Amino acid sequence: MHGLVNRAIQRFVTDSYGAAQWRAATDRAGLGFSEFEAMWSYDDAITPRVLEAVCDVLDRGYDELLEDIGTYLVSHPGVEALRRLLRFSGVSFIEFLHSLDDLPDRARLAVSDLELPEIALREHAPGSYTLLVRGQVPGCGHLFMGVLRAMADDYGALAFLEHKGTEDGAEVVAVTLLETEFAEGRGFDLGARAG
Repeated sequence: MHGLVNRAIQRFVTDSYGAAQWRAATDRAGLGFSEFEAMWSYDDAITPRVLEAVCDVLDRGYDELLEDIGTYLVSHPGVEALRRLLRFSGVSFIEFLHSLDDLPDRARLAVSDLELPEIALREHAPGSYTLLVRGQVPGCGHLFMGVLRAMADDYGALAFLEHKGTEDGAEVVAVTLLETEFAEGRGFDLGARAG
């Protein structure tokens, strides 16, 4: 697993709960270290082990933890780069949703060996979508629910999200867009300002 993934988990825990909780989780996971290097690769088995240890230390459910990590990745000021990458997907939440299929390829433009989950969007009717998420780490659908929830807020849209289990090995997230301009979204410019 790419170090960026593990480093994101580390940053979430330390920013949200403190360094002592993170050290307790890495001890519980039996890593023998407590700092992940962002550009290294780690054995794929480490990430689920760390997530389970974090759940135990924080006394949190696995799915709930992953959703919170997804929200953190978009909304925390310390990880603004990911929000910017996602906002370049379009000027509306609907355009953002339709661009999700391309997200793994866009991420690889920035970090060539980063493997994000495979994502497919199905549109059933205006405002009704299903997101299929197939990833190496169980619970990726819950992580994307957090990302989608934070991005809907970022765009000022009102969306109802529901994890529907799995279908043909992919986690299924139902997205119902209730209002595209529910609130004022966070400011964002796609182009640079002169002067």
